[in-house]
Amino acid sequence: RVHYKNTYETARAIKGMSLRVAQQYLEDVCEKKRCVPFRKYTGCIGRTPQAKEFKMSQGRWPVKSAKILLGLLRNAESNAEFKNLDTENLTITHIQVSMAQQGRRRTFRAHGRVNAYMNCPCHVEMLLEEKEESVEKPAEDTKAKKFTKKQLAKRRLKVGGDQ
Repeated sequence: RVHYKNTYETARAIKGMSLRVAQQYLEDVCEKKRCVPFRKYTGCIGRTPQAKEFKMSQGRWPVKSAKILLGLLRNAESNAEFKNLDTENLTITHIQVSMAQQGRRRTFRAHGRVNAYMNCPCHVEMLLEEKEESVEKPAEDTKAKKFTKKQLAKRRLKVGGDQ
């Protein structure tokens, strides 16, 4: 169980990274050397100069979310090794964080009242793909453009007309 908003921002930060780069980044977040930029859920988020790396000003260090995602990456890496994929070539192509069912507790207030005391866990799904070598596209023969009689007549008029 880990907070939805923190995990959302952490996942968004590592999307598109290679496996090794993402693991190193999340380890740096755990050691508070690099921050996670908060782009969507920015209410009451403090500013830090570490967020300048992402052209942002607001950022945090969600250690619990980073550790959960590190565990998922480790799991994905072992799955890739089992399937005989090259782990050095893996990139995170898809990562999605969605809200899970909230846990209900209650807190007791003054004058005998009771308020809800909910927590906001999340589900994380992640896809890693092997980056393929880029192949140059062969040059194709361009077909001659076909014009209608009306288009040809307009072209003749632009040139100066047939005389």
